[in-house]
Amino acid sequence: MSTTTAVAPLTTADAELLVAAAKEAAEAAGVTVSVSVLDAGGHLLAFRRDDRAVLISGETSTRKAYTALQLDAPTADLVDAVQPGGLFHTLPTALDRPLIFIAGGLPVHRDGRLIGAIGVGGGAPQQDHGFAETALEALAAA
Repeated sequence: MSTTTAVAPLTTADAELLVAAAKEAAEAAGVTVSVSVLDAGGHLLAFRRDDRAVLISGETSTRKAYTALQLDAPTADLVDAVQPGGLFHTLPTALDRPLIFIAGGLPVHRDGRLIGAIGVGGGAPQQDHGFAETALEALAAA
């Protein structure tokens, strides 16, 4: 007999907390960003684009979150894998919905289970990664 412990899904309240924390971290650094939060099924739960953020940041933040969710890994850890000769070299063009391999996407886990992902776009890739990490820390502390 096996037992499965239910893990609470990522809620809209969780998603809004993630967006607010990432936005606050970006504002403190003087960076305008877009933030996307997806649930475990890849559906958008929350999105925010700062008024002055570059328009493409909305798309990149969502794709970063989607990539982190699909591969259950930070996008920063995957950059080398898509270079010529890398393990995932053809992956960015192999799917109907394009993946993006730029730092700023992180999977969201609860009790060791993947429940969603966050993506931040608009700053330098390492800045976006840091803002997403700050958001995950805020969710863990909530």
